[in-house]
Amino acid sequence: MEGCVNQRWGGASNSAKEGAVGVYVRSVSHNVDKHAHTGSMGYEEGVDKIPSVALSIEDANMLSELLKKSPKIKGYLNVNSQTLPDKDSYNVIAENRGAVEPDKIITFGGHLDSWDVGEGTHDDGAGVVHSIEALRIIKASGYKPRYTLRCVLFMNEENGNNGGKTYAAVAKEKGEIHIAALESDAGGFVPRGFTMDGTPEQVKKMQSWEPLLEPYKLHIFKKGWGGVDIGPLKEQMVPLIGLRPDDQRYFDHHHSDTDVFENVHKREHELGCASFASMIYLIDKYGLGIKLEEKRWVILYFNQN
Repeated sequence: MEGCVNQRWGGASNSAKEGAVGVYVRSVSHNVDKHAHTGSMGYEEGVDKIPSVALSIEDANMLSELLKKSPKIKGYLNVNSQTLPDKDSYNVIAENRGAVEPDKIITFGGHLDSWDVGEGTHDDGAGVVHSIEALRIIKASGYKPRYTLRCVLFMNEENGNNGGKTYAAVAKEKGEIHIAALESDAGGFVPRGFTMDGTPEQVKKMQSWEPLLEPYKLHIFKKGWGGVDIGPLKEQMVPLIGLRPDDQRYFDHHHSDTDVFENVHKREHELGCASFASMIYLIDKYGLGIKLEEKRWVILYFNQN
């Protein structure tokens, strides 16, 4: 799948180098259907900007067969895409203030914006609901968090990640201390575990909780990707944690007409909400072994320089 995404991202520039005037890209999807899977792409500086068009799997297969029969077949592109002016948009933030150390924060969230087809349900409506529901579950349980639990619904992940970048910039400006940041941006499918972009010690601490969650079929606890929205917080030494649902069906819907509410399984989504809430609770209750005073000094140094 990664190889297909590379073709989508760099297909136009690489084809232009070979003299192409346009390029068709086979959709990054598992499903053999008529739904074109769209997504971000980029142009290499100094290379002609040629149009790049996504084809559905069925259409790509049909074109492949036609080319075998008639290698000199001609095609025509009629592309009417455009980049519209930027508009103001905003992150949405809710908090459950910490009862002991409210100035220290556990941030978690998903992103509000979506691609321009479908309803953006798995990318990332599911993550948004994971986050809101995790906040509700913890509050409804009666648990009083030690640290402030901050739910952030980020804006503009799909087009530059300005919501995540702005959040990190404001946190740095204010000198906020984040215990951890969590993100759900991989769909509303059955949860399998978590990956962490952090120190070996922090990853080991997260892995120590596996026996608590394994009975609920959560088995992935390893070093890995945190998330796009929370990624800018890495500069401030914040451990980044990503919820990892089963991704076998993610690209059946991601960035396509089929990313709609009907394609979210209610029980699988509920399990994701509970898993997200559980990890937030464990971090608040037991910490990740972060030396907060040392971390505060480093962040203050960043802010002053």
